[in-house]
Amino acid sequence: MKLARIRLSNGDTTVAIVDAGSVTPLDLSGGPSSLFEILESEDVDALVASLPQKTTVLISEVDLLPPVDQQEIWAAGVTYRRSRAARMEESEAAASCYDRVYESPRPELFLKATPHRVAGNGQPLRIRADATWNVPEPELTLVMNSNLQLVGYTIGNDMSSRDIEGDNPLYLPQAKVYDQCAGVGPWITLASAMPPREKIGIGLTIRRAGKPVFEGQTGVDQMARGFEDLIGWLGRDNSFPTGAMLMTGTGVVPDNDFTLQAGDVVDIRIDGIGTLSNPIVQAGSSPAG
Repeated sequence: MKLARIRLSNGDTTVAIVDAGSVTPLDLSGGPSSLFEILESEDVDALVASLPQKTTVLISEVDLLPPVDQQEIWAAGVTYRRSRAARMEESEAAASCYDRVYESPRPELFLKATPHRVAGNGQPLRIRADATWNVPEPELTLVMNSNLQLVGYTIGNDMSSRDIEGDNPLYLPQAKVYDQCAGVGPWITLASAMPPREKIGIGLTIRRAGKPVFEGQTGVDQMARGFEDLIGWLGRDNSFPTGAMLMTGTGVVPDNDFTLQAGDVVDIRIDGIGTLSNPIVQAGSSPAG
């Protein structure tokens, strides 16, 4: 089962079941009032099945919103071998840091975005005005409830300014966290409906003027860390009363001579979920962005 946050033509926002090219809005007037509250249920599938349904409409007739209420968006780094190589290529000074974290029991985890910095399907993502080397990072994203139980999966785009991070690893927050820095969506596939982890493929296509300028793919089977391990570390001395999402790292990295441009469109495909598509815009030139 796939669940989306949508805005109807009358302006109302609700949760809907996604099926092929249509959505069936749920009537939340007498039960849970948000996607987060649905995901908090002990049996999400049963709860959704019990909720009244409204008239099914085409996806094209609604706006898909990011499947995020108040959850924090976190990310893990250097979880794929290709990602380690890419990070080490950014800077000789940083190379040993990334090499060590790839081999270390403790993963790299960082806060990626708060809800207002997230873009949903079809909404623009931003490249920084003070960066010259910007790339998307396609990542399977874990969806957890307030008890850090894995209840679903979605697609994440961990936008990154590689020149800023490569200049000094301490600049990581500036390379990663800014307005419109994270794409999430287009919906959440509940855990019960996902393929086996070793069969989940991840694909990235970047289009410029309608033509592909980069394509790549990988699979979850190429990860060096397990989902439960990452969740366990995220929960150490940490609480998430409104749930959390965790981007699990990237194994698809464009060549070093590639950088995103305003007008590009980034499509990320993940088996069992679908495609997250975002146009790219350029930040303003002022210091405040």
